[in-house]
Amino acid sequence: MPKKNNSAKEHPALAAIRSSDTGKVKVAVSDIDGILRGKYLHRDKFFGAAQPHPSGGFGFCDVVFGWDSSDQCYDNTQVTGWQHGFPDALARIDLDTARHVPWDNNVPFFIGEFVNADGSPYPVCPRQTLKRVLKRAEKLGFAPMAGCEFEWFNFAETPQSWAGKRGVGPEPITPGMFGYSLLRMADQRGFFNALMDDMAAFGVPIEGLHTETGPGVYEAAIAFSGALEQADRAILFKTGAKEIGKKHGVMPSFMAKWNAQLPGCSGHIHQSLSDGKTNLFYDAKGKRSMSKLFESYLAGQVACLMEFAPMFWPTINSYKRLVDGFWAPVKPTWGVDNRTASFRVIAGAPKSTRLETRCPGADMNPYLAMAAVIAAGLHGVEKGLKLTAPPITGTNQGAENIPRAPRSLIETTRIFQASAIARDWLGDTFVDHFAATREWEHRQWQDAVTDWELKRYFEII
Repeated sequence: MPKKNNSAKEHPALAAIRSSDTGKVKVAVSDIDGILRGKYLHRDKFFGAAQPHPSGGFGFCDVVFGWDSSDQCYDNTQVTGWQHGFPDALARIDLDTARHVPWDNNVPFFIGEFVNADGSPYPVCPRQTLKRVLKRAEKLGFAPMAGCEFEWFNFAETPQSWAGKRGVGPEPITPGMFGYSLLRMADQRGFFNALMDDMAAFGVPIEGLHTETGPGVYEAAIAFSGALEQADRAILFKTGAKEIGKKHGVMPSFMAKWNAQLPGCSGHIHQSLSDGKTNLFYDAKGKRSMSKLFESYLAGQVACLMEFAPMFWPTINSYKRLVDGFWAPVKPTWGVDNRTASFRVIAGAPKSTRLETRCPGADMNPYLAMAAVIAAGLHGVEKGLKLTAPPITGTNQGAENIPRAPRSLIETTRIFQASAIARDWLGDTFVDHFAATREWEHRQWQDAVTDWELKRYFEII
């Protein structure tokens, strides 16, 4: 008798690798700060790890949730830490994230997420946190759609040259303030085109790429998709831009504000809700073509987004971007096609009606920022919230009596940790762990002696 062929039941991504001669596969997971941590797996190890639960998955040290962006271990967390000995956590490969890395010999690549031993979601995994929110959205009958935009600066630096400068005086790849410049695009034509072409080949399609106003700053808009796919694309874009940049002598930086005299870098998130076929934010008979659902979703973000603020302003530097008079909005305001508002309503056409949340910075963890804005919006939907304030006009006209956002990470972290809404949507374990990591970040800043202090006090005081 011929052998029974089970290949028809195999996931296409597995079948493609099995039929190839590749010897390795690259896998990655997101840490708390939105930094991809990964490794190569031998193809045999990969096939074992790609099996369904309970036999599938692979061990990944849980220190990725127990240390900061500089690999310094937290001293105040409970889920992971020295007290537990940093054991392996179980990472599960999402086969639907399959792609190849065009700048790394087309090696197969997959995103993973963490699960408990029983297969349930690991409560502090950023991707699982977003999936928790999306599962609740699905129960409400909604499929959140999203698109991310990033602004970021690019520098003529390498890790060695930057270390040699000890964090001072990076050299932008181009001078001057020159937004939407075809001329400046030509100054790094190889890098610019590689971003468009290699990202498309990597499954991260870019709708638009242009220079922004500032020396060496670009902006990219990632093609609209389902929210989980969009968060995957966003985190891959940030890492991919850095890896592509290395081939062209360019060091991209997604810091929110690297220079006090220059505009900061945003991570805008466009959103709408779908029933699988129709954009539920559009209503031809509604005021401004906005559906009542859209209004409640927007009202939820206006009312309680500050309770999720550390998830889209996660670093000490995030708050340096929130300066009056610059492009970044500093109050929970909304407006119709108004880029000075935190929440920009783009309404009119059935397909394009959406909300642009302009608060997040480019330093966001896409999974957590996406979870935050959708949770805040759906909170408004669940509670049937109404818009109580009219849209602002001009440059914050109508926002005079609206309190501005806090200016420090520790302030927003305390609001977040005390938030019943955040705990309802994200779970106590995640809220307590993430708050602890932000409190740690604050303490590292408190202990640091900066060049500002040296310049201000060293000689004079």
